[in-house]
Amino acid sequence: MKAHDGMYIDGAWRPAAGPGVIEVVNPADEQVIATVPAGTVEDVDAAVRAARAALPGWAATPPAERAARLAALRDVLVARQDEIAETVTAELGSPPKLSQTVHAGVPIAVTGSYAELAATYAFEERTGNSTVLHEPVGVVGAITPWNYPLHQIVAKTAPALAAGCTVVVKPAEDTPLVARLFAEAVHEAGIPAGVFNLVTGLGPVAGQALAEHPGVDLVSFTGSTAVGRRIGAIASGMVKKVALELGGKSANVILPGADLARAVNVGVANVMSNSGQTCSAWTRMLVHHDQYDEAVELAAAAAAKYGDRIGPLVSATQRDRVRGYIARGVAEGARLAAGGPDSPHERGYYVSPTVFADVTPGMTIAQEEIFGPVLSVLRYTDEEDALRIANGTVYGLAGAVWAADETEAVAFARRMETGQVDINGGRFNPLAPFGGYKQSGVGRELGAHGLAEYLQTKSFQF
Repeated sequence: MKAHDGMYIDGAWRPAAGPGVIEVVNPADEQVIATVPAGTVEDVDAAVRAARAALPGWAATPPAERAARLAALRDVLVARQDEIAETVTAELGSPPKLSQTVHAGVPIAVTGSYAELAATYAFEERTGNSTVLHEPVGVVGAITPWNYPLHQIVAKTAPALAAGCTVVVKPAEDTPLVARLFAEAVHEAGIPAGVFNLVTGLGPVAGQALAEHPGVDLVSFTGSTAVGRRIGAIASGMVKKVALELGGKSANVILPGADLARAVNVGVANVMSNSGQTCSAWTRMLVHHDQYDEAVELAAAAAAKYGDRIGPLVSATQRDRVRGYIARGVAEGARLAAGGPDSPHERGYYVSPTVFADVTPGMTIAQEEIFGPVLSVLRYTDEEDALRIANGTVYGLAGAVWAADETEAVAFARRMETGQVDINGGRFNPLAPFGGYKQSGVGRELGAHGLAEYLQTKSFQF
């Protein structure tokens, strides 16, 4: 076990203000692998003050130079990719291959995309007799989750730095180690002192202090809708900008004529990836009643193949939460086609890949975010019924449509109340905006839309 000390504030590792620590547990074997300081209000205040002091200089730095620093940061992340992957595997339980390709690889791609955007973005434009300036919002308080611990830090930090903002990050208490590694990478890349700051700590203490701090101009939060509501209320009460990427209950709609086997197999893979701990996972599979039994059989077989191939959930609390949802599904009349509440291992926070059949739209497992390897298969009668079910939750983060004809899939996707839709298995694009409709959030991440979240406009009239 390694006892980490200090917070990264104003370009250096400084002792924490208080003696509290957070234990980091490997969810695969339940062993404590490290401790980090539990930040206090005083630590947050020091970090925000450092960010505030660094803001004028960084905001005035030419975009080309900010781009160069981000490119250097990308290069450091590339050089430390193996270390990043090993760290995420240790604290999140992610299988090594997923840690390499997704948890380390995607943040590298996103950092590189913002290095390019910082160099090419039109921070000043002419419209009529006016010049419009796009200026940094100011100090950003970023509160990030544990499910994609480095990606979520990068998805907030990279566009904020590209915009000329300074940042204070409060990472999730379950996965703080890769956040510390990122702070080291920032330092190695030569980003000036105070531009990026890191405070580890508990959400109700350090997170709340960051959201409430009067020196923070924008709060960017990714996590549950319940916590997002509270942060939104704090921000609105202080007239701060807020960006919220919250929960999801996304639908995977398979229209008649689609390649059923491919749609089901890709859909199951989507849900099982990262042990189901993905807010945009397609956890509701909608199938026409004529193909329903075949789809359930295919989904159950696909889920069974995952078995030991997926990692544990992040914590005992999360494992028990997901088991509770599985029990609720059975109690409400859904049928277990694969998996169930029993753990496949004696140690570790594992949950078996689970597929529910005979799920109706009003069931709890069809309405609430489970955040585990649990898929619900629902039947529909016609396209209008499918659309009603797909849009029939408070969420609207992501989704998928499969059809024999792409035009047909696009026409259906246009009517879905969600921020992102994959058409016939479309690939991830780091330049496309990501974010939700309804209670899935406010604002967008990634690409130019993600950069715009950290800018405010000023106009000169001539």
